[in-house]
Amino acid sequence: MPTIGVDKYKLFEALGKKFTTEEFDDLCFDYGIELDEDTENQERPVVNGVQEPPQLKIEIPANRYDMLCFEGIALNLNVFLGRIPPPKYRIVEPKSADEPTIVVKPETAQVRPLVAGAVLRGIKFDQDRYNSFIALQDKLHANLARNRTLVSIGTHDLDTVKGPFTYEAQPPRDISFRPLNQEKEMNAEELMSYYENDKHLGRFLHIIRDAPVYPVIYDANRVVCSLPPIINGDHSKITLNTTNIFIEITATDLTKLQIVTDMMVTMFSEYCTEQFTVEPVKIVSEHNNLTRVTPSLKPRVAQAEVDYMNSCTGLGESPEGLCKLLSKMAYHAKPSTSDKNLLDVEVPITRPDVLHQCDIMEDLAVCYGFNNLPRTAPSRSATVGGPLMVNKLSDIVRIEAAMAGWSEVMPLILCSHEENFEWLNRKDDGTKVIRLANPKTLEYQVVRTSLLPGLLKTIRENKGHSVPIKIFEVSDVGFKDESLERKAHNERHFAAAWCGRNSGFEVVHGLLDRVLSMLRTAFLTNEEGLHGKSIDYEVRENPGKPDGYWIEELNEDTFFAGHAASVYLRLGGKERRIGEFGILHPSVLEKFEIRYPVSTLEINLEVFL
Repeated sequence: MPTIGVDKYKLFEALGKKFTTEEFDDLCFDYGIELDEDTENQERPVVNGVQEPPQLKIEIPANRYDMLCFEGIALNLNVFLGRIPPPKYRIVEPKSADEPTIVVKPETAQVRPLVAGAVLRGIKFDQDRYNSFIALQDKLHANLARNRTLVSIGTHDLDTVKGPFTYEAQPPRDISFRPLNQEKEMNAEELMSYYENDKHLGRFLHIIRDAPVYPVIYDANRVVCSLPPIINGDHSKITLNTTNIFIEITATDLTKLQIVTDMMVTMFSEYCTEQFTVEPVKIVSEHNNLTRVTPSLKPRVAQAEVDYMNSCTGLGESPEGLCKLLSKMAYHAKPSTSDKNLLDVEVPITRPDVLHQCDIMEDLAVCYGFNNLPRTAPSRSATVGGPLMVNKLSDIVRIEAAMAGWSEVMPLILCSHEENFEWLNRKDDGTKVIRLANPKTLEYQVVRTSLLPGLLKTIRENKGHSVPIKIFEVSDVGFKDESLERKAHNERHFAAAWCGRNSGFEVVHGLLDRVLSMLRTAFLTNEEGLHGKSIDYEVRENPGKPDGYWIEELNEDTFFAGHAASVYLRLGGKERRIGEFGILHPSVLEKFEIRYPVSTLEINLEVFL
């Protein structure tokens, strides 16, 4: 969870009360945040002859983006304490004759396609407010924006630039400007070299460095406002004297873009001349049909069931009573006119974490006080946990393999593409393997589709161990599946590997027979099988035949020719190939740097469920 440091006495002043550390700790607990540290009695640094004021280090839940700054913490706690009503944020007409506009060029789709904007008019900054404004941007960049990869924020003194603005994408050498706090003008290519070793900005350069074009925002006079997501221009930098702020936010994710825009304007609109007001910016983006006005600041309306809210918390409140309680968490709620068991709840624009009525119910418990909720013993709602069937089956297989003298290993689920395919003499058809979009190392490029790479790497790293080495694993592999919403699925496999001075083919064959015997699966003779008519991994119908498993000769490049078999299973008249075993081909052993013969076995366990 992010930890926010705030000036202790200024926060207490904003809350209208001087708390003791214990009292403020209790308040934080009641609200659902945590006081991590009070530096009152600690040695504090002295800056310019003045000792730094005591700080309160407060841990904020990762999904509470509205509490990542002093303003958000003070506002939410004041509403919770009943000192102020929940704020109502408003969009107002622009003060100038021309409505601020950002025109988006089609070329931006190559690098960073989305943009939003807003104007805060009549801001009054002091040093603390200015520092908090900058710190909120840094927190949003690090947290929600994933180090600027998803979203980046640019803030400018509106009085130093002129609209309409354009959001473009140009080759690096064509973009020249003076970066923030620099004296020298440079093009974007030079800028990348200049900041390469910078501790702060250097870690963001990779986001666009290899792109053919870089995103850039110009004003009407072709003054560069910013080079997102790296740095703003020095021309429009914000100072303590800035009164009108132009905020531009670029992104690759539309949802994150909206959330960050809302957070930036709502947290500091309280300092505007008209409190809690924001001037919108029109985004003209015709090439992708995203022309709109940002932000909208319209609260979402959700519905919550009165019976659900009361039953989960043990309360017996009326709809009106629930509405009054929810106001402590800045909700605007009222009984529904269509159903007396429903509440119409306006979710604050600052609460994107509220997705379901269970989130509203949780906030209701916070409003009432967790320590004040009625204490009752579980009755009809009591449940008894139990293992999933696939885990129960896995444990049975583990026990049998261990009792047969095999040792369980647990390699990582990620591996390199070569280990998963080329090193096993297998080909990637592009339809099954799940690839990582940004692998940090060559060792972790894909989600394994077989347990064999992990077993073979384990043998490789234990070359000094006496042979034979008998190891097994029961774990998941992953496959792409376009028919599912998540586009992928897991599959539980069992695999074993024998490494010794002889091939060990008969040993892994015996382990297969033992495991399937314990799963009450009979071995079928050739007369009861398919008489040589092989099937693949897909399911085939063959009613009227007895259930059981059989093996057939397998010719695959992973195994030594003539020394491998595929395993087939028939259950309920449905037949499919469930795995294979055999002696690994010498070329496979060479790639994994194993000098002894190895026999392996791998089967899919989920077919037995």
